Amino acid sequence: MKALCFNQHGEIDVLRYDNVPDPAPGKGEVLVQVKACALNHLDIWVMRGIPGLQLEMPHWGGSDIAGVVAGIGDEVTGWQAGQRVVIDHGINAHEDEFTRRGEPSMSPGYKIIGEHTRGGFAEYVAVPAANLVEIPKDIDFPQAAAPLLVTLTAWRMLISRAKLRAGESVLVVGAGGGVNSAAIQIAKLAGATVYTVASNEEKAQKAFDLGADFVIDRSRFDWGKEIYKMTGKRGADVVVDNVGAATINISMQAVARGGRIVIVGNTSGPQAEIDIRRIFGKQISLIGSTMGTHKDFHDITRMLWSGKIRTIIDTVMPLSDGRKAFEMMERSDQFGKIVLVP
Repeated sequence: MKALCFNQHGEIDVLRYDNVPDPAPGKGEVLVQVKACALNHLDIWVMRGIPGLQLEMPHWGGSDIAGVVAGIGDEVTGWQAGQRVVIDHGINAHEDEFTRRGEPSMSPGYKIIGEHTRGGFAEYVAVPAANLVEIPKDIDFPQAAAPLLVTLTAWRMLISRAKLRAGESVLVVGAGGGVNSAAIQIAKLAGATVYTVASNEEKAQKAFDLGADFVIDRSRFDWGKEIYKMTGKRGADVVVDNVGAATINISMQAVARGGRIVIVGNTSGPQAEIDIRRIFGKQISLIGSTMGTHKDFHDITRMLWSGKIRTIIDTVMPLSDGRKAFEMMERSDQFGKIVLVP
């Protein structure tokens, strides 16, 4: 089969659209013919190499997968060839045990399809049958694939981790990325007032279209000072920061006393120097969050299928043009998701 793969870590020039071995479903697994797979920043980090992550080469990423059941492994029931499905990208071996214990995080053995295992940037993928969710007939494959990882991440960080409540305020740092697009919508559904930082006027308008109450164009204003003014010198109850080094100190300035900063990524880099006095002086809670559980995945797919959360797609491209898609994401040219189709 064909895959968008790499044989060594590096920049975009290591990507190849090439022939790779066909996967076969093992015990408890299903073979899925991939019809659409969305790109995430995670795919760029995996391509470059994540410390401690050892991969079998060639490797191909892709976590947001929609397709058709093409084969059934041993001991699989309830699924048959031809069913249209999306795939929960989290393999959470000990989830039931952690749920019983009331743990707030996923199990230590949590793996992500496309990161720890080969993903959906290929014609076929073999995955645990427990990770499948059926797609309604009125939703096409790009629509189904595009919002999965980002909506799951946004749902867990705001609802499960930050415990967002109706009447609170949320500041979303950045408006163009998939997680932030989902966060704007989820925060509005939760009854929050939503402030968003956008990089230009066009993205500002799109953030308004998603439901943001107030948008700050950072090309025109100092957003840390502006949010302070807009909230009556109070700050936001919850700040969503997936940018990292470039924004974390401004986020600490913009959050309210006793507020929470949810950290879900580091697109500008993982190393940041912070003033610890701000943390205890303002009694700020720094909350880490990533991905979600099987229950979270079922919750968000129900919301997506019902239309409560809009799927934001910027571009649909052939998998063979995958290098161009990676370049677009690196430049942050898109608003919403880039979807690759084998």
